[in-house]
Amino acid sequence: MSKRNATSPPPRLVVRNARLDDVPAIVALSEKVYGASSLPGYPEAMIRGQIRNFADGMFVVVRGEAVIGYCATFIIDGAIALKRHTWLEITGGGFAARHDPDGDYLYGMDVFVDPDYRGLRIGQRLYNERKKLCQEWRLKGIVFGGRLPTLSKRIRQYGSVEAYVEAVRRRARRDPVLTFQLRNGFDVLGVLPGYLPKDHESLGHAVHLLWRNPQVPEDAARERTKKYGAHLPDTIRVAAVQYQQRRVASFEEFLSIVEYFVDVTSDYRSDFVVFPEMFTLQLLSIGDQELTARESIEALTQYTPRLLAAMRDMAIRYNINIIGGSHPVIAETGRVENICHVFLRDGTIRSQAKIHPTPNEEYWWAIEGGSRLAPIETDCGTIGVLICYDAEFPELARYLVDQGAMILFVPFCTDERQGYLRVRYCCQARAVENQVFVVMAGNVGNLPRVANMDIQYAQSCILTPCDFAFARDGVAADSTPNSEMVVFADLRLESLRMARNSGTVKNLRDRRHDLYRVEWFGGVPTGKAGGPGTA
Repeated sequence: MSKRNATSPPPRLVVRNARLDDVPAIVALSEKVYGASSLPGYPEAMIRGQIRNFADGMFVVVRGEAVIGYCATFIIDGAIALKRHTWLEITGGGFAARHDPDGDYLYGMDVFVDPDYRGLRIGQRLYNERKKLCQEWRLKGIVFGGRLPTLSKRIRQYGSVEAYVEAVRRRARRDPVLTFQLRNGFDVLGVLPGYLPKDHESLGHAVHLLWRNPQVPEDAARERTKKYGAHLPDTIRVAAVQYQQRRVASFEEFLSIVEYFVDVTSDYRSDFVVFPEMFTLQLLSIGDQELTARESIEALTQYTPRLLAAMRDMAIRYNINIIGGSHPVIAETGRVENICHVFLRDGTIRSQAKIHPTPNEEYWWAIEGGSRLAPIETDCGTIGVLICYDAEFPELARYLVDQGAMILFVPFCTDERQGYLRVRYCCQARAVENQVFVVMAGNVGNLPRVANMDIQYAQSCILTPCDFAFARDGVAADSTPNSEMVVFADLRLESLRMARNSGTVKNLRDRRHDLYRVEWFGGVPTGKAGGPGTA
């Protein structure tokens, strides 16, 4: 590739909304900006959560192919934003998880700019975008906590944070951040002690700042608009297959059964169909011989390429997103993992490993747990997958929901009623505590000559939060126990948004972020424990 001619114009500088494919570049930029400070950069999961929770409020500045600036904002109620708070508390642990479409103020979560591009007024451009967004949404103003990066050097001279801030406000002292914010029309509401304890340069403090939208009177009631930042269907139809385990004579016979259910659920115009955990173990009945655990996994692995190709083809042909239960896979490292493959109707394949193998899985199949958990983008919004036992660990569901997941799919495989109820009760708890939909699908029947699949118990169901907007008992659809069948339900994501922001209880909004949070390490401690740059 030839180098750009010296006389050719420089790359265009563009301000636009951040996209999910910008995430690696935004993370790299945050590491570059914060690397020399006491604040760590952002992990990818946190940036993904910000974009998913309020895509309209996340901006990047791009020059050529390079991301050189980032701005994160979300909407929140003034009753929260205008009182004392911390960064972790108000931002939902850094995920913008407290975004409230019915709020009346825009909250400035962070702004950071590549230091190599000073002089291009990147920060000013991002502040201008915030103001335009505030006016477009008819919000009363913009609130945030601003850093004081020279405070630690000046505190002895002024004696208190308040005295230092007052000196900057009176223009007796210049501060590299606060002076810029005052010049942009922000008023000082006060000081937020303990706003960000890891910000040693600011001694953990921040200045509580407010810009008032001149187009909206402060006492005006906000016009409620149904603008959620994505063009999603009003109603999403989901189907859960309660799958009968039976002997099959060939791989083709197995596929014909799977395709039957895909065809049926597609005829009912479902957007998603979910199959049970480990339902592909049915393939071990083909040879009619008992195999060791390792031999069984190796036999199943031989089917993997054909299985993925066939399921992907079905998703495209039947125009339905398939949550493909789970299938044991031998990785290149020799590890055996229990993988759920998700086949989107545009032909994309995503995968999610089971994080917590049960003792039975470890004993019979030598299955090891995965170390990565991520939501999946679909044409019907953001979803998450928790395979059976994973649903019994509340941190996992909370981590997915913080990143924007609205529906959790739980393929499960349980042998008797007690095991099933453990999963069922935990899934109902996940639906309530995260105000999210949960779809469960399990196996019934038996495979006498397949180890650890002797008997099955299931009552597949589609669960909702427990509030007025949902089914009376928090169950949108339920199956008959131990009978092969399909259950359907129509789910409205707007009902979740209403419950989260104005329900009888507001589990997500009412979390005490000042006391606890979920922080994902994924094997490598990384990322921001919380903290803005210049807000």
